[in-house]
Amino acid sequence: MNTSADLLKELKIDRKAPAGREPPPSRRGLWMGLGVLVVLLLLAGGAWALFGGKPPVEVRTAPVVAITAGGSSASVLDASGYVVARRMATVSAKITGKVREVKIEEGMRVEEGQVMATLDPIDADAARDLADSQVSAARSQVENVSAQLKRAEADAVRLQTLVDQQLVSRSQYDEAVALRDGLRAQLQTAQRNVKVASNNLSISDLGVDNTIVRAPFGGVVTAKAAQPGEIVSPLATGGFTRTGIGTIVDMESLEVEVEVGEAYIGRVQPKMPVEIVLNAYPDWKIPGEVIAIIPTADRGKATVKVRVAMKVKDPRIVPEMGVRVSFLEEAKPAQAQQPQGVRVPGGALVEREGATVAFVVGEENRVAVQPVKTGIAMGDDRQVLSGLTAGDTVVLDPPPALKDGDKVTLAGAQAE
Repeated sequence: MNTSADLLKELKIDRKAPAGREPPPSRRGLWMGLGVLVVLLLLAGGAWALFGGKPPVEVRTAPVVAITAGGSSASVLDASGYVVARRMATVSAKITGKVREVKIEEGMRVEEGQVMATLDPIDADAARDLADSQVSAARSQVENVSAQLKRAEADAVRLQTLVDQQLVSRSQYDEAVALRDGLRAQLQTAQRNVKVASNNLSISDLGVDNTIVRAPFGGVVTAKAAQPGEIVSPLATGGFTRTGIGTIVDMESLEVEVEVGEAYIGRVQPKMPVEIVLNAYPDWKIPGEVIAIIPTADRGKATVKVRVAMKVKDPRIVPEMGVRVSFLEEAKPAQAQQPQGVRVPGGALVEREGATVAFVVGEENRVAVQPVKTGIAMGDDRQVLSGLTAGDTVVLDPPPALKDGDKVTLAGAQAE
């Protein structure tokens, strides 16, 4: 058998060969070169099949968190609702009139008794002037009758003396007494008329005061309904008549109303702790508690309303905001609590071949299928009693094609 040195010698060019004549090729060297080429191709194909045949799967991951003693209580029920105000009023004038001035704007803070708007007071002022004149006339009548009564009393006293001396007839004395008594009655009537006129003046003063619209309580203006020149009325009298000046909300009276299904209302109790999350601020968890369960159900929706108090007052919380409420079980004392297992996002747990499993990301970003034993629901998360440990990284919403040992890459890693 030829050695490698012999093969190399055969491949050399014979410089001594006659010009124009090529040396005959070696068949054995040609076949060995083809064999080496085939081996290299087979090795390259195997490496591609082993390392580059299947691209990594793009997934989202989340850490596994330990459940600590004294932590947040587990949620026993979730419900959706809205922020509402227990103290809210659409302020209107007590009388029908034309708006002269509006002194409020949306978002403005008003105090109790603050002037919100004024109506045209021409009619009310005229009615008050008339009532004041009637009071003056009644008082003048009293003074007139009083003067006549004083004279009649003096005449009656004088005629009584003359009757006793038999200088005048008894009939003249009786007429004087009747006149005196009549004037006394007229004086009483005039005095009552003064009182009636004074009461009428007080009513007219109220009419003037009714042209001024004041805030019934302190709060924030959420709506401005009228403009100067418009007609407002406490009763809707036509399409061009406003029924209110503006709406005031007492921000200190904000609470949450949620509707709980009839089948789950038994889980809710008064004074039960809750966790409130505003749709506008999903990362902000507000503590609260159940105020009351409204003792009636909605027949059409099969729900029961529950009032929930918020223990935090903040300007970011406004009426009609959407919220999500998690009703929590009562927290146990730290000494009695025995936290077990870990907390895992619910999307990381899937059913594979009849068992609940999670895909744990290991070295070189390869996943391993890990069977788990689950516990109670904890909001959007789930308690895992065995199979996972705190600090593990699990795949969220694993695709059905993901298998044990597959290589993964984090979503968004290529874009970064």
